[in-house]
Amino acid sequence: MIKVLYFARLREQLDTESEQLELAAGSTLSSLLAQLTARGGVWQDTFGNDQLVMMAVNQEMAEPDTIVNDGDEIAFFPPVTGG
Repeated sequence: MIKVLYFARLREQLDTESEQLELAAGSTLSSLLAQLTARGGVWQDTFGNDQLVMMAVNQEMAEPDTIVNDGDEIAFFPPVTGG
């Protein structure tokens, strides 16, 4: 079981701040994104169509090919811009 956290506008769009999910062994962040996108609707709008989303595993920035392990905490958040 993993814990998935959603921050900022993602939390608002999805109307949830967190959830727990079961993933197959060897799953990557990319496969998790595909699973979330497959829910359709607002999930498709948020994660599909090459939407830019930042990701962290256990509070460390991660890439789509990062393996997700049982017990991990995954965070999704929009890119941060500065000025």
